[in-house]
Amino acid sequence: MQRFAIGIEFCGMQYRGWQTQQAGVVSLQETIEQVLSKIANEPIMLHGAGRTDAGVHATNMVAHFDTHALRPLRGWLMGANSQLPKDISIQWIKEMDHSFHARFKAKARRYRYVVYNNPMRPALLHKQVTHVYQPLNFAKMIQAAQKFEGTHNFESFRAAACQSNQPVRHVSHCRLIQHGCYLVLDIQADGFLHHMVRNIMGCLLEIGQGMYEVDHIDHIFAAEDRSAAGITAPPDGLYFIHADYPAEFELPQMPLGPHWLNMPE
Repeated sequence: MQRFAIGIEFCGMQYRGWQTQQAGVVSLQETIEQVLSKIANEPIMLHGAGRTDAGVHATNMVAHFDTHALRPLRGWLMGANSQLPKDISIQWIKEMDHSFHARFKAKARRYRYVVYNNPMRPALLHKQVTHVYQPLNFAKMIQAAQKFEGTHNFESFRAAACQSNQPVRHVSHCRLIQHGCYLVLDIQADGFLHHMVRNIMGCLLEIGQGMYEVDHIDHIFAAEDRSAAGITAPPDGLYFIHADYPAEFELPQMPLGPHWLNMPE
């Protein structure tokens, strides 16, 4: 039995999220498993570094699978990409020791959320960025984003359907990068709750639009109640960009995404 790690890039527009769901609901996990199972000529089960919501994208989602099938690495890679839909691509594959696990060995996960702030909506980036036409106070949003760094109880920032048994997470960095009309939230944590990044972005957008001051974030944390926070930002602008693993696994280092996502810091 061999174990392989893969890095997956996908546009989540047509999928109901990463995780396999009930029959008739198209998920990324199931779509990729079906293709790999054909190549292996046996059932394949994928384990991902994280779970993404419907409509969320990824530039390097790490996953692993076990198989008895003997295929060259190029056979797995080229065979899968020739059969996968055009909005999913496996970027790399690596044979791993059985001590590797895409979910449980990840030390941190990193997301970027891209806002396009312009009176006119974008066409080429439809469903790939979140369009905000109102003027935004970038300085206040940048200041507010820093309040999410450190260890906090994120009860107010998770969805009601969140299944995690505890809401405390450590955010190693949370910063906003402004470049022309683009505003990119870059956040890394030891784990994320359901809708956590989208709810954080929603609060930052409300502050940017002048609805609240920066210290409103403190009140939301203190409430430990989802109703105290603001809107849930759309999934369109959200990207899973990186999972951090111990250096011993020597996973490939990939670009964080296209130029409009890979902003200078």
